[in-house]
Amino acid sequence: MIKSNDIIDLLEKRLGDFSTESKTQNIGLVEKNNDGVIIASGLSQAMIGEKLSFTTGESGVVLNLDEDTVSIILLGKGDDIKEGDSVKTTGKLLSIGASEDLLGRVINPLGAALDGKGNIKKTKEMPLERIAAGVVAREPVNTPLKTGIKAIDAMIPIGRGQRELIIGDRGLGKTAIAIDTIINQRPAGRPKIKDQKQVICIYVAIGQKQSGIAQIITKLKEEGALDYTIIVAANAPDPASLQYLAPYAGVAIAEYFMEKGEDVLIVYDDLTKHSWAYRQLSLVLRRPAGREAYPGDIFYLHSRLLERAVKLNKKNGGGSITALPIIETQAGDISAYIPTNVISITDGQIYLQGDLFNIGMRPAINVGNSVSRVGGAAQTSAMKSVAGKMRLDLAQFRELAAFAQFGSELDQATLKQLEKGKRMTEILKQSQYQPVPETLEILSIWAVSNGYLDDIPTEACQRFEKELHEYVKAHKAKVLDELGSGNKINESTTNLLKKTLEDFKKVFSV
Repeated sequence: MIKSNDIIDLLEKRLGDFSTESKTQNIGLVEKNNDGVIIASGLSQAMIGEKLSFTTGESGVVLNLDEDTVSIILLGKGDDIKEGDSVKTTGKLLSIGASEDLLGRVINPLGAALDGKGNIKKTKEMPLERIAAGVVAREPVNTPLKTGIKAIDAMIPIGRGQRELIIGDRGLGKTAIAIDTIINQRPAGRPKIKDQKQVICIYVAIGQKQSGIAQIITKLKEEGALDYTIIVAANAPDPASLQYLAPYAGVAIAEYFMEKGEDVLIVYDDLTKHSWAYRQLSLVLRRPAGREAYPGDIFYLHSRLLERAVKLNKKNGGGSITALPIIETQAGDISAYIPTNVISITDGQIYLQGDLFNIGMRPAINVGNSVSRVGGAAQTSAMKSVAGKMRLDLAQFRELAAFAQFGSELDQATLKQLEKGKRMTEILKQSQYQPVPETLEILSIWAVSNGYLDDIPTEACQRFEKELHEYVKAHKAKVLDELGSGNKINESTTNLLKKTLEDFKKVFSV
């Protein structure tokens, strides 16, 4: 019986043989140049995904094979390509050069440098399109990828090898969550846990404004996060073909590092614009339009991309790719075509809500609609022991808050629970670009869950938390060592936390 891995190896070997074997070069003629899509005849040996070259020096990729012609998407503007020009096959699938030299650089989806720092050394060509690792090569997601965002790490945990969707309307902080997660991967931003590897980060910008990408690069540089980050940018003015290829280029680079046993975090910002680019190409190719004018294979477009996120077992190197795709909704409609597609592909979603954003909740995460299908498997024992109680308390608070709107007379127990819920909500608020180490996250959650903020005014809760962190770092380093071990909070740790909170409350002035 042939194993699935053997089939994948056989297919990749056959593609490799095809690209290297000597064969008569296939030359065709351009029949039409239509909005970045070339129709050419005579290319009987061309294959889907193959790179072609034109006499003008431009290159393209085969996207359609018709009976007598092939459709080619250009990898540049190609305005000077005209009817009658010749085009030839190369026998090579479209690929991107990958190496450690990419770290800290900004490139386009073809691997060309955009940051003016000179050429990039390429050691290995990675195919943009590739079959995802099979079930046999994978292992369950069981290692946390800490975001530094309290609400996510406590209630919607992300594990290495997971695909977690970030979804919400425009301007609610979707990119901010992704950038905070990247910043939190810097070595100084995490507790020292044995065998913890540096996570390599890849940020794929699709159809974004150049000024916005420049701001992100500047922020990453300021925070010391650019050294382990690669930016793949297909900007708004770039052709739709480059915007379509950008996420595949990003994941191809991620696979290069994963094969070396590294853990990689990749952010796709955003797949809504990626869908628009693919729809534009498909309509020009005269493919039948379906729901919302998208082509019928739009689900396959994203599923074959996101399936490449994986946690490999030790036999296959133990590397991982964690994907954070971003989807922009219209007026909070998560039941639209593209959002429902990507929700069904991913292992959970972080849903940002406009109403929460407008009342000052940052990040504006709707905990009720957000979910991680990996759950506690992607948490340390210490975080798991404090987070479960918090989620339950918040759920009860939401129910009571909705009920309390209709009645003025509430009993003392209900009022107490409402006040505690308000303080929990305050503690979950967090400024942008300020990820919190897991030890301090656990400290804050434990303090509010165990009633140490019940007598603190709501407006003073965030100041209480900030001063508590400073106090513990200065005077109670042993607490951070205990919480940083990752072990479940036992009786001695609980007693230490109680003593710490009691000592701090004596010096804290409201």
